[in-house]
Amino acid sequence: MKKIILILIIISFSDFYSQTTKLKVSESAEFRDEKRSEGVLALHTTPSGKTGLIRASKKSFLVDVFDKNLNQTHTELIESSKKEYFFEYVTFGDEIKFITIEEPSKRERIVYCITYNIEKKSFNKKELFKANVEKGGLFTGRNKRSTNVVISPNGQYIAIATDNVKKNLNSYLVHVFDASTMNLVFKKSYQEHEDNYFEPNDVAVDNDGNAFTLGKLFTVGKSQKKDGEANYEFMLYKLSKNDTKNIKIKLEEGKHVASLRMVLVQNRLNILGFYSEERAGRIKGGCNFNIDTNSLTINNSKNTPLPKSVYEDLFSEAKAERLDDKKKEFKAYYVDYVIPDEKGNTFVLAEEFYVTQQYVMTGPNGAGYYQTIYHYDDILVLKFDVNGDIAWGRSIFKKANAPSYNAFFKDDQLHVLLNSGKNLKEKSDGRTKVKKGFLESTALYDINFKNNGEVSYDKIQDNKGNNFYHPYYGTYNAGKFILMSWGRNKQFMMLE
Repeated sequence: MKKIILILIIISFSDFYSQTTKLKVSESAEFRDEKRSEGVLALHTTPSGKTGLIRASKKSFLVDVFDKNLNQTHTELIESSKKEYFFEYVTFGDEIKFITIEEPSKRERIVYCITYNIEKKSFNKKELFKANVEKGGLFTGRNKRSTNVVISPNGQYIAIATDNVKKNLNSYLVHVFDASTMNLVFKKSYQEHEDNYFEPNDVAVDNDGNAFTLGKLFTVGKSQKKDGEANYEFMLYKLSKNDTKNIKIKLEEGKHVASLRMVLVQNRLNILGFYSEERAGRIKGGCNFNIDTNSLTINNSKNTPLPKSVYEDLFSEAKAERLDDKKKEFKAYYVDYVIPDEKGNTFVLAEEFYVTQQYVMTGPNGAGYYQTIYHYDDILVLKFDVNGDIAWGRSIFKKANAPSYNAFFKDDQLHVLLNSGKNLKEKSDGRTKVKKGFLESTALYDINFKNNGEVSYDKIQDNKGNNFYHPYYGTYNAGKFILMSWGRNKQFMMLE
């Protein structure tokens, strides 16, 4: 009887008592999937605390609704065509709006928006536009984490940026919609050129429905360098119903930048990224451009080298000293998150990603095959202050073979969630290595950074004997970060 009571307590919505994290950690009741589905596509919590979950199943999208205690209260299927797939989503208030694309033929694309109201448990589907694709795809040339669909801070406008694909013309297009009705407000093409290649980086839309697009315009071909100098310039466009403006985001001489991201704060646009003095894709420091969105002018720009602490988190004391003296550049890092706080600071997180091949022997005389190995390793964390300077920089010394982490800002602290070995290895020089050892069980961690950059590695749970949660597919909303477990029988974990 005691065992039965204990099991019921564990399954119910309860707090963990073994964790070291300062976050409140709780789990929902278990629920079972009646229909097999793929991973999480969209997750959103309404202001009242209800949570909506979107997943994909065969020829349909599966929607689940949960109450504020994450008990499942509703499930339904939204039918889709055989050639229709989920693309991106945005959320605001009580709604999840997810964009789907149908491919009736090789060259035809139809873009839809499915709006699901979590409180009302209702949905509607609307065709937004059609496009003929002469070459390539409708959405190309984006960042590691796609940013083709965005919603304004007040939730009134949605912008969708696409390639206006034409055989002999580089051209790009933005649609802006009224978010409540999904009626078209305007559409604008921009950056049309027969020869010059344009690589879109980011898109944003403000509370007045103005769309901002940012990208890299190449001078000749697609090479990053020409005669040792950058073979491109960054262009920022402001698109409205009645006007189109653009400015060049000029880099300092000798600087190279792979891509830039935008953060919209009131009537100010912060453009952030990493610069190199060797070539695009490497990192010597952070760059920040502050743009006045009304006049579309650059208020100021800053280039700040990486602080010494970035090297100290990854290398021994002596090596960190040498690398910092030389300001040794990092390579193969891709921006995953750009997170603003309420005081005008911005956090940028980038993960080291590269691919190797390993030969696997399967028989005599050298018989075997090459195995591709994906590396998702060290994480770079920078805090840019309101003036555009790097306030501090840190690194997470990490090794993994799959996308593994997520990040959110809460109560003046930046939290990075990931799974690693049950016992993190602390080296003799004080560095912490985030890696799973051979045959070692795993644990879920909260790596949190205080306002001054001080870091602590806090365990949320040991995964052995508990549900396994993937932070990468979690979401932060209304002061809570929610993760879902894997397997046919599922649970939610809530961090707040």
